[in-house]
Amino acid sequence: MGKESKKIVAGTQATSVSAEKDHVGQEHLKSEKWETMSMEGGQKVTGNSANTGIVNQYFEKVFTTLYGELDPDSRVRALWLGGTLFFIVGGYWLLRSLKDPVLATICGVEYIPKAKILSLFVVTGFVTVYNKLIDMFPKHQLFYIVGGFYAIAFSIIAACLAHPVWGVENTESSPYRILGWISYCTIESFGSIGVSLFWAFCNSAMNLEQAKSAYGLIVAGAQVGAICGPTVVTTLAESAGVPTCYFMGALCMACMCGMVYMYTNKFGIQDESTGDNGGKKKSKGGVLEGIKLFVEHNYVKGIFFISCFFMIEVTILDYSMKILAKNEFDAEYPGDSIAATKAFAAFMGRFGQATNTLSFSFSLLGTSFIIRRLGLNYTIIAFPTCCFAAICGVYMVPNLWTVFCAMLLLKGFSYSLNNPCKEILYQVTSKGTKFKAKSWIDVFGARGSKAAGSIVTNAFSDSATDLLTYGAYVAMGVSSFLIYVAWQMGKMFDEVSGGAEGAVVASSGHYPPHPSTSSTHSLLVSTLLRGCSGRHGKGCKRAGLGRGLGR
Repeated sequence: MGKESKKIVAGTQATSVSAEKDHVGQEHLKSEKWETMSMEGGQKVTGNSANTGIVNQYFEKVFTTLYGELDPDSRVRALWLGGTLFFIVGGYWLLRSLKDPVLATICGVEYIPKAKILSLFVVTGFVTVYNKLIDMFPKHQLFYIVGGFYAIAFSIIAACLAHPVWGVENTESSPYRILGWISYCTIESFGSIGVSLFWAFCNSAMNLEQAKSAYGLIVAGAQVGAICGPTVVTTLAESAGVPTCYFMGALCMACMCGMVYMYTNKFGIQDESTGDNGGKKKSKGGVLEGIKLFVEHNYVKGIFFISCFFMIEVTILDYSMKILAKNEFDAEYPGDSIAATKAFAAFMGRFGQATNTLSFSFSLLGTSFIIRRLGLNYTIIAFPTCCFAAICGVYMVPNLWTVFCAMLLLKGFSYSLNNPCKEILYQVTSKGTKFKAKSWIDVFGARGSKAAGSIVTNAFSDSATDLLTYGAYVAMGVSSFLIYVAWQMGKMFDEVSGGAEGAVVASSGHYPPHPSTSSTHSLLVSTLLRGCSGRHGKGCKRAGLGRGLGR
């Protein structure tokens, strides 16, 4: 057909088109005009907007596949909470990178073990005060109190570190220079309280269905912070100085408070003076309520095991990897301790990069997808099963790179898979469990598990072969126990949630229910948590979920 070479440009009005001839030679469309397509409301469709629409549709399809049907409000919530956790974790890892060097410079490197012991008592005191504050203030205000305290404390410590006599410029170390002890214990206490407070707040702010979809995004924000914090120290410590890096950690605490303030202004809060007790003011359980809940309820004990017991395996494998790495690099560079040390440091650096890359990638692309597709009861078994397989691999092929891969799987998936699962387990519990019991579990559970793992490593520290052999036996036993616990916890979770997985735990009374959550589902979960009555009562009693979790 004959055509003119003139192009039709989308978005222009009344564009003439060339004449076309049919099979008998008659011309058509010779003087016709084309008008621009319009959508409802008169919006014109241009080439750019059409391309944008295709991109948006593709993005929406990918996002829905990975994270499920998250409405725009929930997406903003997840990103906001992820940003808050970014500042918490990023600030902590920044300061954690300075913790040991500051103490070694001011007090002496030989006092690091004593500082670890001292920090345990200091953290116990901080957690006791924190549990008291839970009874006195609304939960979002705890962020202002905790974040404000640490922002001021770290700022003062940063100023003292810049002092020519008190700070790091004075290289004459002494155990009587208390600034080093204060710095160490303050950082340790924030690491124990800050993350625990965030997840307790997050579990109260989101319902179960939102948590399954959004926690992967939130954990991804934490992993970005874990990467950025040490990077700041690596980049700026020598040029800007330790006090400046320390002050940047204090700024992260202030940013954390700002994020929570803007979050509560945007999404609102609810009066916590009343809850699921029919409008009656709730009694305050006291600072030891968290310990009491742990002792009385098997469900809380199960959360403890899921949260912390795998650290026994991590401690055994971590020590084994370091022994094997040191032996290998000493053999590779005989008589050159400096080169061996540099190679060892580079190896540990690669391990850190690989761990953070795996955990970030999986939390961003896999966590929410797997939890939604498999369900929590199957997903929660996946991590201890992976641990068991990794330990079996180490037992069969006991060399450095097998241990490296096993540690990579344990650490990477503990951040990106196990942590979100154990936080979702808190969704069907009360405020006392989410805040008080959780604080004791997070603070002392990991420390106790690491201590138990250290007993094993100390017993076989003289022989790497014995450590890998007998340590593998212990680790396989722990993994088998955790598989059983995870299976039981999945059953308990299904019984107490009663299939109402989209429900907000109304008994917590922290935040208004999501608009898509029905009052019937909220009432069902409230009833289950208060008295475990109805058709799920028997299962709830077996799970240890009685009135104590519904306070």
